[in-house]
Amino acid sequence: MTRLYEREAQSISKLAHLRFYPLAVKGGARATLIADDSRQLLDFAASWGAASLGHSDPRIRAAVDRALSDQAGASYLSSANLPTVQLAEELLSLVPPRAAGRIWFGHSGSDANETVARIVVAATGRPRIISFAGAYHGGTTGSAAVSGHPSQALPKASGLTLVPYPNSYADGEEAAEKALAHLDRLFAGAVPPQEVAAFFIEPIQSDGGMLVPPADFFAEVERRCRKHGILLVSDEVKVGLGRTGRLHAFAHHGIEPDIVVFGKGLGGGLPISAVAGPEAIMNFAPAFSFQTLHGNPVCAAAALAVLEAIKTDRLAENAAKVGAHLLTRLQALKQRHALIGDVRGQGLAIGIELVTDRATRAPAKRQTAMTVYRAFEYGLVMFYVGVNSNVLELTPPLTLTQEEADRGVEMLDLALTDVEAGKVDPSLAGAFSGW
Repeated sequence: MTRLYEREAQSISKLAHLRFYPLAVKGGARATLIADDSRQLLDFAASWGAASLGHSDPRIRAAVDRALSDQAGASYLSSANLPTVQLAEELLSLVPPRAAGRIWFGHSGSDANETVARIVVAATGRPRIISFAGAYHGGTTGSAAVSGHPSQALPKASGLTLVPYPNSYADGEEAAEKALAHLDRLFAGAVPPQEVAAFFIEPIQSDGGMLVPPADFFAEVERRCRKHGILLVSDEVKVGLGRTGRLHAFAHHGIEPDIVVFGKGLGGGLPISAVAGPEAIMNFAPAFSFQTLHGNPVCAAAALAVLEAIKTDRLAENAAKVGAHLLTRLQALKQRHALIGDVRGQGLAIGIELVTDRATRAPAKRQTAMTVYRAFEYGLVMFYVGVNSNVLELTPPLTLTQEEADRGVEMLDLALTDVEAGKVDPSLAGAFSGW
C-alpha cells in the first residue's frame, strides 16, 4: 500500500469507507486520476458518478471562484441567495410540468430521498411507500428506510413495501410481466393503493446491479400510479443529468414523474442535491427538512456550471455516442471471457455481470472483486455493485472520449484474462470488504 493510504489508516475513520483496493489519489484532470505514486489512472467510476464533468473542470473552478470572491452567505436556511435561486429556476425549466413546482436543496441523494420519503407521507396523509427490492436510495436512516438493498442493515419504514425490479437477464422476457403481476396482487390485497403515498423508482437500478428495465415497464407502473393517485418519484441521483444519453433517465420510458430527485453529478464533485416537485407537496410546511449548509451558494454555482456544460457541450449526446461504442466493445469482450454473463446499460451507465456458469448464472462474487483489483493494478478505476456483488459498474465522466473507452476495455480485458488464468492472488482483493 502507498504511504498516503497508510497515513489515512492512522487518521481517518473507516465508518464511511467502501473500499475495493488501495486507491489513493493526489490530483486529476478530466477522466484521469493521479495516484499518490504518480501513476495515471483512467477513471471509469467518477466517484460513483459524482464527478460528472471529470476532474479539475475549468468551468466549475471558475464558477466556484466567482461565488467565493463575492460570497452570498453560506446557506439558504434564513436568507435567499442568488445562486440557489438561479439554480432552482434552471432546474424548474428542465423538469416535466408535473414536477415543476418548487425546488428543495440538500447535500446528497441520501438527504434528498429522505426528505421526499418524509414529505410525501406527511403531505398526502397516506402511510405507505413502495420501492424496489435491490434499490439504494441513500445511506441515512430515512433514505435507507425506503431502500431495498441487502447491504443495508438499517431498519425499514413501517409502511414500506418492496416489489421486484424486473431483471431480464435472470427472468427473461417475462420479467416485466412477473413484476407487474406481483404489484397487482399487492394492490388487490395486502397493500391497498389508496394508502400508498408514493412509488420510488430508479429508471436504471444502479447499485442493485445496473439493471435496465424492459420497454414499457415503467409506463405500466405510471398508469397504475395515476389510477390510484400515487405520486411517482424518479430517483435520478446516479443515472440522471445526461448519463444515460438523455438529460433525464426517465425520459427513455416516456413517463412524467411527479417528483424528481437529483444528486451526485449535479455538483460535478461538490456536495449538492435537489428535489423538484409540486408546490402543494414542496411547500407543505416550513422548516420541515433543513440543515445549516443546505442551499450553499458555492455548491449551487458549481451546479449551474455543470448544467451549462451538459447543454453547451452536448454531453448527453456524447454519453449516448461513447456509451454505444463502449457497449459494442464490451459485447465483443463477452465472446472472449466466460466470466461475462451479461452486458447491459444505457449511455455511460453500464453494468457487466460476472458469473461462474452462464447456464446457471451463478454469481462470480470472488472473481468480481479480483477483477476490479487487477484492473486497478493495470491503471483502470472501477467498482462493483449488485445484490450479489458481481456486477462491474461503469459510470465514467460524461466527457469520456472514444479513445479513453477503448483503453479502458483493453485494461479490463487484461484483468479478466488474469483472473480466469488464476494469476490474481485472492487475498489481495480479500483484504477489502467492498459491497
